[in-house]
Amino acid sequence: MKIALGQINPTVGDFSGNSAKIIAFAQRARSAGAGLVLFPELSVCGYPPRDLVERVSFVQHNREAAEHIAAETRGIAVICGLVTPAQAETGKSVLNSAALLMDGTIKFVQSKMLLPTYDVFDELRNFAPARSQVLFPFCGKQMALTICEDAWNDKHFWPRRLYNVDPVESLVKAGGNFVLNISASPFWARKRELRREMLATIARTDRVPVAFVNQVGGNDSLVFDGASMAFDREGNVIAQGKSFEEDLVFFDSDSLAGEMHQQIEGEEASIYAALVLGTRDYMHKCGFKQAIIGLSGGIDSALTATIAVEAIGAENVIGVGMPGPYSSEGSINDARELASNLGMRFELLRITEIFEGFKDTLKDVFRGRSEDATEENIQSRIRGSLLMALSNKLGTLVLSTGNKSELGVGYCTLYGDMAGGLAVINDVPKTLVYQLSHYANSRKPVIPRATIEKPPSAELRADQKDSDSLPAYEVLDAILEDYVEDAHSAEQIARERRFELELVKSVIRMVERNEYKRQQAAPGIKISPKAFGYGRRFPIAAKADF
Repeated sequence: MKIALGQINPTVGDFSGNSAKIIAFAQRARSAGAGLVLFPELSVCGYPPRDLVERVSFVQHNREAAEHIAAETRGIAVICGLVTPAQAETGKSVLNSAALLMDGTIKFVQSKMLLPTYDVFDELRNFAPARSQVLFPFCGKQMALTICEDAWNDKHFWPRRLYNVDPVESLVKAGGNFVLNISASPFWARKRELRREMLATIARTDRVPVAFVNQVGGNDSLVFDGASMAFDREGNVIAQGKSFEEDLVFFDSDSLAGEMHQQIEGEEASIYAALVLGTRDYMHKCGFKQAIIGLSGGIDSALTATIAVEAIGAENVIGVGMPGPYSSEGSINDARELASNLGMRFELLRITEIFEGFKDTLKDVFRGRSEDATEENIQSRIRGSLLMALSNKLGTLVLSTGNKSELGVGYCTLYGDMAGGLAVINDVPKTLVYQLSHYANSRKPVIPRATIEKPPSAELRADQKDSDSLPAYEVLDAILEDYVEDAHSAEQIARERRFELELVKSVIRMVERNEYKRQQAAPGIKISPKAFGYGRRFPIAAKADF
């Protein structure tokens, strides 16, 4: 039998839109001769629904939508993810489930057993775990239907498992000879390779074909890369879907031959594609058509604008230069050149007069005190206020331009450069900002050479450079990666990186001291294993023990 993997981009809570998408893909699969089509985890309601599942009407709409899909997809079997009611004694009201739709009805329902509670996942908060799982017969096979995390506990792959049960192993021991996995597996750099090898290990170890369908698209901070796959019994990839776009890919359940659609290769290309997709979907799913960006002439705003233009079109992006008393003429020209290269609208609003007005208003209460970071932050907050005024007047979304390095150590201003509705690159370390900028220019040279080559500076005081306050970004980013993503101690980082211990401790102190800023920041787009945001939950009022 020909099986299809329906890699779709659902929107959370859009039952009519998601249902229409599932029906359209199922009808295409049926027309191509497929007898079964798989759709991602919670594809009926969109993933992650979070606390929306606590609403009775939300759960009811899942059932109604699934029944509607079943009625509209006769002639092909459909597996899709949805929320279903749980038994009252479980303590949770709903289950994360997969339904088999056939002949106009819901024929079979299987629920998720392993509910992740790490990183961005908090499924035990919302769902009850399935008590058991069973096989279902289809096209001469005993199908082992699993949902995302159910396949992420293979003892032959993971040196340290998170759960004491393995649903795939149990289903195979019960006679399962074909594994189906419907997923909503978020993207981060190198995740696709990890996922591929993990699923291939299951196929090789259990000597069963494995079919995996993954959600694609951006939902809030998460980006789903698609890259759906099917494997033969030796763990070879026999079918694969595209990365970062919707796709329908076919393979044969008996010959185990299928379609191999081209995927984006390379870490920089994949991260760039994830940022573009995440920006586009965040804006469109939140109802915004246009974006506005403060263009400083620096590399962070240049990369953000380049991503935004690719995501929503140059005609929908407005760049605003806001030079102050310490802005160089070169930076103004670089911002103007970038906007011209990208074909986007550019406005210039000078802030020096406004800044002088602030200082004049505050001169009496500031009397006897020398200028310091206060005056620097005033300039940043003036710019934030202007961007938000334009946002209100024009109905646009402000995209903030801070990177992960700055956010990590608090080298950013609340209500200033942190103002905005989406922080496009706040999970991108500064060193990676440069790499992605070179990558963008390799596709089409738009970021001015001067922007890339000049020393980074906030230009908030005379002759200011980032290196006045921070270690070299190569050093800073290495420390942040070890501390934030890998939870290494200061001593371990210093020893393994051969950095001065006091330097490492000073960076860690900055990280801990600025948690209050990060918890007020705009949501960003996750592209690393550990991003700032709801996947990294630390207290604000705490003392760090190094």
